[in-house]
Amino acid sequence: MKISVIGNGKMGKEVIKTAQERNHQIINIFDIENKPELTIDNLKKADIVFEFTQPEFAFENVSLCLDADVACVCGTTGWIDKIDVIQRRCNEENKSFFYASNFSIGVNILYEINKKLANMMNNYPSYEVSIEEIHHIHKLDAPSGTAIQIANLIIDEIDRKNKWTLNKKNDNEIEIKAIREGEIAGIHKVKYESDVDFIEIKHSSKNRKGLALGAVLAAEFVFGKKGFYTMKDLLNI
Repeated sequence: MKISVIGNGKMGKEVIKTAQERNHQIINIFDIENKPELTIDNLKKADIVFEFTQPEFAFENVSLCLDADVACVCGTTGWIDKIDVIQRRCNEENKSFFYASNFSIGVNILYEINKKLANMMNNYPSYEVSIEEIHHIHKLDAPSGTAIQIANLIIDEIDRKNKWTLNKKNDNEIEIKAIREGEIAGIHKVKYESDVDFIEIKHSSKNRKGLALGAVLAAEFVFGKKGFYTMKDLLNI
């Protein structure tokens, strides 16, 4: 595949490296320094565009990819409130888009375990649920998109919970503790605690390689397809 990358940060560089290792061709890298080159004509030269930037730029970048009618794989978090617009465009205009708050295969398996556990814990109100996520100091959004996804899956299953918050004040809320520390690639933990015990599930990323591999696998999956896709489609879960 011919690949363009929007965002040449830590994740963008890792995706470029992984894509090249899998014999794909990088034809353009767009970043702050050459932003004027990020045009529809230049985007059309690629089969797939990766978008790994910042929340304030993601929607505009993804929209531009759809305008160019080129498949886009996006891992930028913090702009989920606008993703319905992208999904609608995919459905109505026959565009191609793949989104994941986390491309790690392990994290997406954690999502499924988390959902199953939450369904079981709906019947046990003596257990209070909380989420903790730890990331490197360079991550701008808090909580992480992964932590929000974990929380929303719990909310779907547990009747007594209907929102997440960084500072819990009411019983209907799930508290997310967001920590920014060192160069940690990503740790996510879900804890159910009662007066007598606690149950905990946890995923720890050793590095960004797993995230980059998942992103490239997503690109290979969406290549030649039309529609809105997520990791559930890629992993068939």
